[in-house]
Amino acid sequence: MIGRVLKTAGSTYTVLSADNMIYLCSIRGKFRLQSVRTTNPVTVGDLVDFDCEGNSNKGAINSVEERKNYIIRKSSNLSKESHVIAANIDQALLIVTVEFPETKIEFIDRYLVTAEAYQIPAIIVFNKIDLYKDQLNEKFKYYLSIYSAIYPCLTISSQTGENMDKLKEILKGKISLISGNSGVGKSTIINRLEPSLNLKTTNISHYHLKGKHTTTFSEMFPLSFGGFVIDTPGIKGFGLVDMDKREIFHFFPEIFKKSIECQFYNCTHQHEPGCAVKIAVENNEINPSRYYSYLSILLDDQGKYR
Repeated sequence: MIGRVLKTAGSTYTVLSADNMIYLCSIRGKFRLQSVRTTNPVTVGDLVDFDCEGNSNKGAINSVEERKNYIIRKSSNLSKESHVIAANIDQALLIVTVEFPETKIEFIDRYLVTAEAYQIPAIIVFNKIDLYKDQLNEKFKYYLSIYSAIYPCLTISSQTGENMDKLKEILKGKISLISGNSGVGKSTIINRLEPSLNLKTTNISHYHLKGKHTTTFSEMFPLSFGGFVIDTPGIKGFGLVDMDKREIFHFFPEIFKKSIECQFYNCTHQHEPGCAVKIAVENNEINPSRYYSYLSILLDDQGKYR
């Protein structure tokens, strides 16, 4: 049978079959022992071929179907190279808060670069806008000014419900990945959209102004209004994987667009004369923070952030 992986928890995989039955599956030994470059050979969103055991809800995964896309980050497990967050995604929504906790601009850019590299449409959702007063409002406007000309952006409040109807329309009928730092409100947003799920949430630490992990494993949930949403554990850092540093600028849309005007076709946009990108940065046509994010990735070991 063919089914879609809804949840991974250790060595157990929750699989939804074509006839909407739920099976708890393991990986067959031969498949499990195959050499893999990631910490997880099977991930949420994967389509898998599996066999069920008699009339029970137990099963065994034989193989993973070819993925149309996936999003990946460098693993904190030093024994493996990377960790696949989810596969077969229609869109990735990055939940951003400018405070309570602060989402760093470099983190946002590294996430967006990965989405671009794996051809996943990205949307930035600014949450907790009901909290942004005075100086925080100025900071929020600064963030918005950086990204609104490049990516679709939506401002919401999961507490007051502001613009949640617009978010619902964005999610309808699609497989959407919800990502962000701990404490930005991913599970609260999903609960607001689908109260019956009643996902666990906690308040952020007021001492550190950082979120606490409430989602332990990635999990896909069906939406009553159509589509699926994937809730993920909070991500502290986002390390890039398998990117040729000569191609990093391709994944910054505004830099890539301007690069065709550079004097040299192989311009790295660092020190070359006649670099249209550097001129655009000086003229504020490209936001300097985006350019500095590009340089920080470029100067890492082949774009792989430690």
